[in-house]
Amino acid sequence: MRSKFAVTSAMMILLAFVAACARNKTATTASGQVVTGDKAAVIDRLRDAGADLQQLMGAPDSSIPDTVLKDAKCVAVVPDMVKGGFVVGAQHGRGVATCRTGNGWSAPAFFTLTGGTWGAQIGVESVDLVMLVMNQKGMQDLLNSEFKLGGDAGVAAGPVGREAQASTNLTFKSEVLSYSRARGLFAGLDLNGAVIKPDQSSTAAFYGSDVPFRTLLTGGERVSADARPFVASVQQAFHEANVPANP
Repeated sequence: MRSKFAVTSAMMILLAFVAACARNKTATTASGQVVTGDKAAVIDRLRDAGADLQQLMGAPDSSIPDTVLKDAKCVAVVPDMVKGGFVVGAQHGRGVATCRTGNGWSAPAFFTLTGGTWGAQIGVESVDLVMLVMNQKGMQDLLNSEFKLGGDAGVAAGPVGREAQASTNLTFKSEVLSYSRARGLFAGLDLNGAVIKPDQSSTAAFYGSDVPFRTLLTGGERVSADARPFVASVQQAFHEANVPANP
């Protein structure tokens, strides 16, 4: 009972911290309008997610290998995921995902990632997280209303470095490959047991209504001006992965 109470308390503190930060946000839209609150937080999240992906790809020693990028069906980024240590570790983040469609990359879909890990942890640390969905099963899991990493979908830390070759067994067995960075350094992160759910409040704030997760990720919604920088960052990363090396 104490362990369950500790996890619940940790998650409540993290959620309250994230909510307080969102309330104080302001941002400028692509049209020049100044917005506040939830919509501002979502626009900032999109910009941060695109910047995180560019930074990861710009680090030769810890970037995502081309062999992995070429096979990925979807990409999900959680900028500034908060990890809290309160006897029992807990983590919570809000992220954005896009998937390949017949017309390029989809409009972004917003989600929450929540999970707990055992072990003594002290303090709160911000981690930037990138997850790649590697096969059709993983993509179908992502399209569901809720799924658990390590349960419904196998997850593993992805290989790093532009010259690294992804293991056949790794990509075959793991629907999701994860990459995480803390304070600018590559860092392993255990996501087993973490749960991904659609972020209905962020979706409503950005699109004006709670557009279904599946509709967004299968290309049923156009990419808006405020979403284009994030989608452009994804396109750039994946386009570079398909450009032949100079002889």
